[in-house]
Amino acid sequence: LHIAILASILCLVIYWLIRDSRRVRNLSGKHVFITGCDTGLGNSLAKWLDKRGFCVIAACATEKAEQELRSCSSLSLKTVSLNLADSNSISRAVVFVTEETAGKGLFGLVSHAEGTAPVAPTDWLKIEDFHSVLDVTLLGLIEITLKLLPLLKKAEGRVVNLINAKGLMAFVGGGYGLSTWGMEAFSDTLRVEMQHFGVKVSIVQHGFFKAGLVNSDVIEKYLIRLWNRLTPEIRDSYGEKYFTE
Repeated sequence: LHIAILASILCLVIYWLIRDSRRVRNLSGKHVFITGCDTGLGNSLAKWLDKRGFCVIAACATEKAEQELRSCSSLSLKTVSLNLADSNSISRAVVFVTEETAGKGLFGLVSHAEGTAPVAPTDWLKIEDFHSVLDVTLLGLIEITLKLLPLLKKAEGRVVNLINAKGLMAFVGGGYGLSTWGMEAFSDTLRVEMQHFGVKVSIVQHGFFKAGLVNSDVIEKYLIRLWNRLTPEIRDSYGEKYFTE
């Protein structure tokens, strides 16, 4: 019994030592760039890291979101406009981050994009519908990661890709599930390749949030629009009852 107790205490001590060794210290001067900070998880994370003492660079899609975020944060938090579907916007954001880090490199990149619509049965969709999601939630995040890798390597920083667990469930057609699985594959590959440079790559699969329920109204509007544009043949194959239920 005594040996079991001692073994348990030893395990706890080892756990605490490992945990403390992984804790980030001297947060002042460490820059973290976060995408998708208009609302939700990205917005909350930017505020939390700012309070912890990080130099946060928050990317927002609208000027209003930038102003609101700056109004409730410290002066060290900076915001930048970012449209992940636009390569020029991505390039401008990278220049801004490069100037803000001033040769120190980038300690952290947190990628978060929650574009979900349109989601619908696959044969309701056109290739443009896939592009509207994949260009942001997959290709856009990949592009900005690639362009920031030199700064991350310089600081031996880390990449954290936030992925909603609902995107891993193949229950509906569209680009959202494809982008989620794509970011998983991209992250896994990048993790192996960046080990040589001391850059850590992580995936955080977060759960469901009440803020995400707002998306249900958007999804419903998309479904109605997609239903109305279907050819009579496809609509008849499903029937009105399929859509109303």
